Amino acid sequence: MTSTAPEYPMARAAGCPFDPPPRLRELQQEAPLTRIRLWDGSTPWLVTRYADQRAVLSDPRVSADMTHPTYPRQAPGRATLSFIGMDDPEHARLRRMVGSAFAVKKVAAMRPMVQEIVDDALDEFLGGPKPADLVEGFALPVPSLVICKLLDVPYADHGFFQDNSKTMINRNSTPEQRTEASGNLARYLGGLLASKMDNPGDDLLSRLCERIKAGELELEQATAMAVLLLIAGHETTANMIALSTLLLLRHPDQLALLRESGDPAVATRAVEEMLRYLNITHGGRRRVALEDIEVAGQLVRAGEGLVLPNEIANRDADAFPDPDRLDITREARHHVAFGFGVHQCLGQPLARLELEVVYRTLYRRAPELALAADFDDIPFKHDGFVYGVYELPVTW
Repeated sequence: MTSTAPEYPMARAAGCPFDPPPRLRELQQEAPLTRIRLWDGSTPWLVTRYADQRAVLSDPRVSADMTHPTYPRQAPGRATLSFIGMDDPEHARLRRMVGSAFAVKKVAAMRPMVQEIVDDALDEFLGGPKPADLVEGFALPVPSLVICKLLDVPYADHGFFQDNSKTMINRNSTPEQRTEASGNLARYLGGLLASKMDNPGDDLLSRLCERIKAGELELEQATAMAVLLLIAGHETTANMIALSTLLLLRHPDQLALLRESGDPAVATRAVEEMLRYLNITHGGRRRVALEDIEVAGQLVRAGEGLVLPNEIANRDADAFPDPDRLDITREARHHVAFGFGVHQCLGQPLARLELEVVYRTLYRRAPELALAADFDDIPFKHDGFVYGVYELPVTW
């Protein structure tokens, strides 16, 4: 009954900040398709099982259009103009305009640059006073520098775009605050795009300008794409670096295996297992059915919303044996941390590369890395659309 639908998102258990909420576990076992209640009183379907989520995410009868009147929105405010909130063919057309920059071979060629950024950041961080905050001192600067180089955004402005990004992804931000932050970033990146119209360089923003000149893209669309790339390019990976480091410090056997192994494949598998185990995008992917469909043996009618929390799908024992055990030797690449289907994360090759370089570098250069605070005092981002920690005090 919708009158008794549980509120979503759901709270994690005290003392278990790495694990999905217990209620999600119960529903996955007992009622894999059930109604939930969102902030606006709407009652979309919650899809908890791995196989069901992949089926929904690959079904062309299911829409990602955020402007659809019954789309299950994460929060009040204006729908994004970015391609992630669109359906094909427009989604595919816009995505192709930036997709080549994140192709596997193109990203692989960025490894020396990413390695240099990580090394320089660690030189500064490890050469400074201790204890220190790993978030501000290392985890946030590394992906920020990488995405700034890719877009040709001045890193000197990192404080400005990081502050506005934090406002946009905080669940407690008001619609007005979120709109203001979005507008700040749009004006900033719109200005950079305008300057590159006449003075292009070898960067992703300049390639968007070429599309504008060719009449294939409006400036407002290009700006929305730039905002998405800038936010997603640093927030998600930064949180993953800090959160996975904290997790490894809580699992010293796994940390030792990662640090001491000379096999690059160990770091590659560790990346996938961390992505499966942690899942920093904890608001659930959102969709709306365009036609009547069947999910988990039940009817979902046209116009009904669907919420797919990847953190519980990645703990589904039918897809990952002993799913609550962290095992960096596990083959976990089939996780849904980056989604599935045509909307799966565009930047996943770059995120994987950054994490692999960090995992192969940080723990070897700081073999005595340790928490400098009680675990219970670590401030987790329970109020964010992107999960992580606000601070991570460490020493070495």
